[in-house]
Amino acid sequence: MAGTAVRSGIPVVVWDRRPGAAADLATQGAQVARSVANAVEEADVVITMVTNADAVVSLATDQGLVRALRPGAVWAQMSTIGIEGTERALKLMSDQRPDTYFVDAPVSGSKVPAEQGKLLIFASGPDDARPRVAPVFDAIGQRTLWLGPAGAGSRMKLVNNVLLAFTAEGVANSFALAHRLGLEAASVIEAFDGGPLVSPWESGKFRRIAQGEYSEEFSLALALKDVRLALSEAGPDRFPVLAALAEEWAAIVDRGLGQEDVTVVTRALAE
Repeated sequence: MAGTAVRSGIPVVVWDRRPGAAADLATQGAQVARSVANAVEEADVVITMVTNADAVVSLATDQGLVRALRPGAVWAQMSTIGIEGTERALKLMSDQRPDTYFVDAPVSGSKVPAEQGKLLIFASGPDDARPRVAPVFDAIGQRTLWLGPAGAGSRMKLVNNVLLAFTAEGVANSFALAHRLGLEAASVIEAFDGGPLVSPWESGKFRRIAQGEYSEEFSLALALKDVRLALSEAGPDRFPVLAALAEEWAAIVDRGLGQEDVTVVTRALAE
């Protein structure tokens, strides 16, 4: 996302918990900050994209993000942290920095769409913040869907990721069954690719699976985290199939495959 913003001509300051990641962006034209506070102190729009709610709150408090924001700045929280995590971040802002704006804006799309500026952004927050974030969102996203007050974006992201989870599970089960029945992956692709059942996302995954390529685009561990966020709001008893999927994925993560792409479920089932 940061690289895409740089290529779009937006001045970008970056900070990452892994110094090597920030250094890579410096070669693309981003300025690397010494700290979170240093990164945000002159920014009009601040984006956080990290793994979970605790990481977001740590950035906001321990690392000094909220305190260092300039008056009138927008904090666009784009990590997938669920409803409770988003409410924690929103309360921090309303209690400590009422002179700034908080936008809840998780995204649909993983590594490749982020590199291409084709993310779908589920944005929610105050109307006054929209024109402030528009140039950045237009650069990193293909479409921004505004959904209402902050928190609505995170709700839509949970719905989005449940659909993604079942789609990934369907792909995995279909290819694993084909393997068990002695069918070649190429035959499965020929039978279904371009047909009414297969989306562009699935088509791309088909080809990676056929090549035995399970390197991370969207890791299984992060996908499992998102499913668990949905279950925490919906209740496993009310959504037993989703709960069973989470249990299956957790067992695969425990086998050490969590940092592989979500499609690694195919390999696990085939084995």
